Amino acid sequence: DRDKYVTGEYRFRQGYSKSNNRAMVKVWAEKEMRNLKRIYAAGIPCPEPVHLRLHVLVMGFLGDKKGTPAPRLKDVELVGSDVEDRWNGMYLQLLGYMRILYQTCHLVHADLSEYNILYHQDKLWLIDVSQSVEHDHPRSLEFLRMDIKNVTDFFRRKGVDTLAEKAVFSFVTAVQGSQDPSAMAEVLKKLYEERQDEDQHDDAAEVDTEVFRNQYIPQTLEQVYDVERDVDQIGKGGQDDLVYRDLLADKVISEAAQQADTNGVDSARTGENDTQSNQGSDAGSPTQEEDDSDAFSKKQPRGKRFEDKETKKDHKKQVKEEKREKREHKMPKHVKKKMINSTTRHKH
Repeated sequence: DRDKYVTGEYRFRQGYSKSNNRAMVKVWAEKEMRNLKRIYAAGIPCPEPVHLRLHVLVMGFLGDKKGTPAPRLKDVELVGSDVEDRWNGMYLQLLGYMRILYQTCHLVHADLSEYNILYHQDKLWLIDVSQSVEHDHPRSLEFLRMDIKNVTDFFRRKGVDTLAEKAVFSFVTAVQGSQDPSAMAEVLKKLYEERQDEDQHDDAAEVDTEVFRNQYIPQTLEQVYDVERDVDQIGKGGQDDLVYRDLLADKVISEAAQQADTNGVDSARTGENDTQSNQGSDAGSPTQEEDDSDAFSKKQPRGKRFEDKETKKDHKKQVKEEKREKREHKMPKHVKKKMINSTTRHKH
């Protein structure tokens, strides 16, 4: 079961022992130590990593002075007149932690739920990060989507007005924006306002949620299933409907397209004159297609072992000639020794 969290992880590219349980536990402890250090340095509430030796990891204790540990979030029962506001505040707080975890720590918890969150000093504390993966892990976005589902389901049972899971996913993965708590609070507030403006029915929202939970999410351009369909959708202004819009460069492309549209009017006015003046020069110069083909054409790889034999031979010959010239002008050892002895005598 642990294999899916380790396979594909850059930090474990050298492999690990699947048959030796003790070695596996040691790897798991090292992984949790590294993840805890990142999370603790980013300011996310978590147990302080103290020391790691073999398969034993020492962490800071979360609890009261009597030794009673802090309760898990699933066991918390709030009392008072502001229970609803406190649950809502914890939900927004956790969304902020998830964004900082992804953008600053470059991690996805991969098992975030009410069972792996402690409630201590009126704050949420993240624990059990041994399975957390880097955001370039092959299944990181799949794990993130599952974390969002677990968090949404729990707080919805507590009566919190939660955001759509797709909106939370975009909030966590968006490159644009700050990780400052006040700035993130403003973004979340705006997301709530936009949802009210849409006035979407509950049935339609449930359908969108189910579609998002089962949707394929590519992490690179090579993983896009139908490039032509998505490009056509972007051209029609539907880039916001793509689940990976914040992970790829479609925003840059759209900005470039807008700039090209604004410059198109000026270029159209001068197009006829440019066409007439360039007719003669285009005959002797390579076309744009030829330039593009040259840019992506197969080139000779770099490195000494890929060099031509004649080139290697000429270079070797040149080096030998340079060394031979140096030897001709080199001072003989006995002359050099005599000069050194004479200078030392004068000093004494």
